[in-house]
Amino acid sequence: MKFLCARIRAFFSTQLQHRHGGLILFYSIFLGLSFLTRLALLVKASGDVTWTLSLLAAFGWGVLYDLSAAAFASLPLIVLLTVLPSGALRRGWVRWLAAGIGFAIIFGLLFDAAAEWTFWDEFGVRFNFIAVDYLVYTTEVMGNIRESYPMPLIVGGLFTTAALFSWLLWRSRLPHAWLDGTVEHWPVRYRRGALWFAGALAVGLAVNADWLPSFKNNFNRELAKNGLWSLFAAFLNNVLDYDEFYPTKPLDQVFARMSEELAEDGAVMLRPQEHDTLRYIRNPGPELRPNIIQITVESLNADFLGIFNPTSTITPYLDEIAEKSLVFENFYATGTRTDRGMEALTLSLPPTPGRSMIKRPRNEDMFTLGSVLRAKGYDTAFIYGGFGYFDNMNYFFGHNGYRVIDRTARPKEDITFANVWGACDEDLLRWTMAEADTRAATGQPFHYFVMTTSNHRPYTFPEGRIDLPSKVSGRTGAVKYTDYAIGRFIRDASTKPWFKNTVFVIVADHCASSAGKTELPVENYHIPLIIYSPGGLIAPGRIKTLTSQMDYAPTLLGLLNWSYPSRFFGHDVRKIESDEAHALIGNYQKLGHLEKGEFVILRPHGESTYKYEFRTNTMTLAADSAYGSFEAISYYQAASYLYKHGLYRALTAEEFARYTQMGEAATGRMKGAGEP
Repeated sequence: MKFLCARIRAFFSTQLQHRHGGLILFYSIFLGLSFLTRLALLVKASGDVTWTLSLLAAFGWGVLYDLSAAAFASLPLIVLLTVLPSGALRRGWVRWLAAGIGFAIIFGLLFDAAAEWTFWDEFGVRFNFIAVDYLVYTTEVMGNIRESYPMPLIVGGLFTTAALFSWLLWRSRLPHAWLDGTVEHWPVRYRRGALWFAGALAVGLAVNADWLPSFKNNFNRELAKNGLWSLFAAFLNNVLDYDEFYPTKPLDQVFARMSEELAEDGAVMLRPQEHDTLRYIRNPGPELRPNIIQITVESLNADFLGIFNPTSTITPYLDEIAEKSLVFENFYATGTRTDRGMEALTLSLPPTPGRSMIKRPRNEDMFTLGSVLRAKGYDTAFIYGGFGYFDNMNYFFGHNGYRVIDRTARPKEDITFANVWGACDEDLLRWTMAEADTRAATGQPFHYFVMTTSNHRPYTFPEGRIDLPSKVSGRTGAVKYTDYAIGRFIRDASTKPWFKNTVFVIVADHCASSAGKTELPVENYHIPLIIYSPGGLIAPGRIKTLTSQMDYAPTLLGLLNWSYPSRFFGHDVRKIESDEAHALIGNYQKLGHLEKGEFVILRPHGESTYKYEFRTNTMTLAADSAYGSFEAISYYQAASYLYKHGLYRALTAEEFARYTQMGEAATGRMKGAGEP
């Protein structure tokens, strides 16, 4: 053992005599701090990980991804060490510069470790596509960080730690051994530099995300990753082409299957021979045309509400409203971000891989809930307390027929309290009230998509509204404040002449946390949907059928007895058999389809099938099902195809009328043939 240690020391001592020996120090520091970061995250996630030998595997795989990240990070340093003239590193000012660069590298790695800690605290994963998006919206993200964390204290602590580490490293004489042995003429420097660069690039490019095996516990799997490497991989794969990365079937078979699926609620396919989902939905009875105010609440888990979780006391107003409302007890979000919730609630689309439709190019004039409402004479508006350029919200809604009212559209005196994410929910709902008053005076029905922001870190809100303090009460206080704001809004609305002719929808965009032990933890997609009709247009009750967020639009229109041509992928869940109901959930890479307790997950270049037990929220690996797999593939492949070919578009007024006439004729023939 002593002999081996001596040989290792001799090897490193020899390498430090060369110009590129500084890379040995860089790799040692990088790998050491990466290991300590992983160890710290393990301590933080100690209650979530599975304490088995798989943790050793996670740390073993972690070394591989750490090495790949270090290889990429070292490329600029390799170039610098190669091009510096012979003997340059022996000059006094260059030695000071080298010490400064060393300090900057150590500080940067420590800052990355602190950032990973906070990111894990929020999302339960290493850096991913969310972090990539956050790099785009630096104003909101940096403001959120400043308002949420004691940044001077954190940065000061990191600076001090980096300075102490650098001093100890300098005292160890290792940098001096390297700096003193760097007289190498250009042929030697460039030959060695080329070898180092080629080797580092090869290591960096060789490692693939697909190499990381599946773990029974997803927290164990996340520990195996390297944050910087994952950030880079997410940047490269922020848009995933479905046909290139995911299982596919022949298009004719896919759309034939979709025709069967979409007709389960009695719809008539209008273009059955085409690659299209266009169909006619007919509902009996007189059409109801109330105003619709949809309050989409940021990060509202179902179990925050007392109607779902009897131990929760933070939503007294929503619980009171729910007693007089139609409540969907098994309603599931399609994704983990606000833009995914918007996508499903407006477009009734599955969560296709990569970016949501809200942020994709060519997302104008799509078939939305708003396009159907406008065809029936409604005014539609998107009302948001923040700056709507975030996540491309203003562009999407503005180019899909919605009027946009965000923070920039309101005078400063109309904002009584705000943080970096937006005006408080009371202000937002007061703006909504003013819009409703103005539109109701014209006699035109309206639909408002209202998006809250208060239930978001830093969890600040006006003091004195509830019995919990702002910020320090965290998400609990933020949820209770949003509940208070909604309760106050509905009480104030009850004094308005338009109140009883209005349907109020309270729905979440997604859950507060998507992290879980499984790769797609279904229980972390369970959100509330409450439809309150004070005028009795929609009867209160409970719907227990499994419901996807993309079922919202067709179910709402069905409750209003509307007949209309549709491209929606969702169903009116009241009109299908409960064992045909399903939920489609995913993240930016993994796409899930849950039906009859069978959960199929599609991922790049593969798929798995699980048995899901709702009562215990457990998943167990099951034999692949050809039926379930085909259905999952059909939904996601069809949605991707329609977007890619510009076919998921709104209907013109002429097309809406023509397809309505075709649909009425087709349903009339079906009735004449004896079909219900």
